[in-house]
Amino acid sequence: MRTKLIRIGNSRGIRIPKPLLEHARLSDAVDVEFEDGALVIRCADSPRAGWDAAFARMSAAGDDALLDEGRHGATAFDDEEWEWK
Repeated sequence: MRTKLIRIGNSRGIRIPKPLLEHARLSDAVDVEFEDGALVIRCADSPRAGWDAAFARMSAAGDDALLDEGRHGATAFDDEEWEWK
């Protein structure tokens, strides 16, 4: 897709079409880097940011047990097709 640079004060910018924004899942904050002769725009927020800390808190609180422990609701497919260790 070709577009033109637009003036934004003393800088230049581009307009990114909505379909590209949605496909790339870009939000308000982005990281812009120069790599191998190209500008690369990435979402600044990681979708899983903070998960490590949340899992550590769950473990410390004892809230990390499997919900399906004891295989309640196992099907014939589970018994015949999977190798349970």
